Amino acid sequence: MAMLMLISMATAAAGIVTVVLMLDNPPLPLSGLCAVLVLVFGSSAATVYCYGLFSVTAGGPFPELCEDRNASGAGLAGIEQEYWPLHSACVYSDGAAVEHVSMSINVLVCVPAGLAVLLACAGAVLHRRARPSSEGIS
Repeated sequence: MAMLMLISMATAAAGIVTVVLMLDNPPLPLSGLCAVLVLVFGSSAATVYCYGLFSVTAGGPFPELCEDRNASGAGLAGIEQEYWPLHSACVYSDGAAVEHVSMSINVLVCVPAGLAVLLACAGAVLHRRARPSSEGIS
């Protein structure tokens, strides 16, 4: 997981440098810019996801969110941390479980991943429009 996080970080940094270089050298192919931005946003989402999964696996910030006792007075029986951020829960002795999903981390993963998908679609459309039509040529 750590290796994937480092590769994602390096890819995002290389993508940012590529975007800056592309902006300095016009004419700018929009489909190419979309492709590089897909790489940047996708790599950023992967980096944050790997960091979150790695920190939860290592006993990261999540356990501090669990109360010693829930509203009904049952004591904390255990903490389940699996497949961050999909399932992280405080399990109490009465069988109740309270799941915690950090909204800021969820936004830092879902928004860049969604932007990557959106830009991939836009880049495909722009690339298709920029391609010369071969219908008129025999």
